[in-house]
Amino acid sequence: MKLTVNGEEHELLAVTLAEVLQRLDFEGDWLATAVNGELVQKADRSSYRLQDSDRIEILSPMQGG
Repeated sequence: MKLTVNGEEHELLAVTLAEVLQRLDFEGDWLATAVNGELVQKADRSSYRLQDSDRIEILSPMQGG
C-alpha cells in the first residue's frame, strides 16, 4: 500500500495505523497521530484501517522554549 508518512512516500504492507508505527519504528505513549488531517487516538490505532494513498502525520512533543 502506498502511504505518505510525514511528507515521505512509503510502500508498506500494513493494514492499520498501529502496524505502520511498528514498521517505521515509532514507539512511545507520547506520539500524536493523524490520518488525512483527522486525529487518531492511541486507543484507536490498532483498529484504524488505512486506505491506499492515505496521508499520515506522526508528531512528538518538542522540548525547549
